[in-house]
Amino acid sequence: MSRHANVNEKNMPPDQCFSRIIHQDRVELARQAMSSTREIDQIVLLFKALADQSRLKILMALHQEEMCVCDLAAFLGVSESAVSHQLRMLRQMDLVANRREGPVLYYRLTDAHGRDEQTGLNCGSREKGP
Repeated sequence: MSRHANVNEKNMPPDQCFSRIIHQDRVELARQAMSSTREIDQIVLLFKALADQSRLKILMALHQEEMCVCDLAAFLGVSESAVSHQLRMLRQMDLVANRREGPVLYYRLTDAHGRDEQTGLNCGSREKGP
């Protein structure tokens, strides 16, 4: 079921339809397929995390293996304080978790964002040759 509206085609920008038609069945299908607000919020947080180069590099490194702050600082070439700041933000976003082994605190991706396809972290990983 569609609703049409008369529109002067001369005034239409080249990137819009010449006739305004709402395809209600398509709109309804999109609404039904829409994720919950909670899921959308989680995806937004993930995009915020990925939008920062340091956080993205940390996530990509942790995608390979858990690491401590010292390892991540050496990997990034920044101070341990800078890494701790980024890890704190990633923890608040529930993207990383930590575990203590004696004096060392190791960080890893959370199960929710670990090694699944949703993170997209596989995009940056390279196949290792034989």
